[in-house]
Amino acid sequence: MRQVITLNHLLLGLLVVAIWGSNFVVIKVALASFPPLLMAALRFATATLPAIFFFRRPPVPWRNLAGYGLLIGGGQFSLLYLAMQSQISPGLASLVVQAQVLFTVVLAVLLEGERVRWFQLVAAALALSGFAVIGLHTDGSTTWLGIAMTLGAGLCWALGNMVGRQAGRVNMVAYMVWTSAFSVPPLIVLALLFEGGPVPLWHSIEAAPLLAWGAILWQSMANTILGYGLWAWLLSRYDAATVTPMALLVPVFGMGSSVALLGEPFPPWKGAAMLLVMAGLSINVLWPRIRQRLIRG
Repeated sequence: MRQVITLNHLLLGLLVVAIWGSNFVVIKVALASFPPLLMAALRFATATLPAIFFFRRPPVPWRNLAGYGLLIGGGQFSLLYLAMQSQISPGLASLVVQAQVLFTVVLAVLLEGERVRWFQLVAAALALSGFAVIGLHTDGSTTWLGIAMTLGAGLCWALGNMVGRQAGRVNMVAYMVWTSAFSVPPLIVLALLFEGGPVPLWHSIEAAPLLAWGAILWQSMANTILGYGLWAWLLSRYDAATVTPMALLVPVFGMGSSVALLGEPFPPWKGAAMLLVMAGLSINVLWPRIRQRLIRG
């Protein structure tokens, strides 16, 4: 595979990252019309249908598909949407949920016996310092509960990463479509139990404006089908070390779009928290690659 990415393909990767980052603003728009659990169910339902009729089931066990779908849909996005309803701002949510990188490292150590390395400890210390800065500045738009739920979403994401890793190299778009089918039933049950029952939920669906439905389709089609499709296409042409570091920009686009489109305040402490978290994530992702290049001379 090639290691030097062309300008057009670099721009394509940045487009995907911008879609993923700006999705936090789109989520906030949809939450103005839908309760969070119903919204999550609709997001994964539209990611499943009609796409499931066009993609073959990936050659992985059903339990793998179910496990990933339950962790990502029933866990990550239900907690994230609940937090973003009123407990954390979109920009901070895009940053805090990146704790999934640290959780993934910890889970790899605990469950797979990987050795902790010094740069991972430095990365964790920097990122945790950034989260601490956020925790020290809770206000009406961000609460400790919101931070805890978003961290919980990051943990579910990390657990989903572990399950997804067991699937091996598969068509990622097909994998997302088929796992989304397992996210829908528990989300519908939770919505019926905790968001007022069938009648209020149906009223939410009937009263939702086109903008809200567009936000649902953006999350399912742009994020799942287009985003993962383009990302997988890039990974098929370049090595992972060339493509994956671009994902570090997701919180930058998340925070930037929230500030620009929703008017989210960006005081100095948010900048400091963002720099600390981004520094930690960057060290964790980039240092092994930098070290290899230094060794090769």
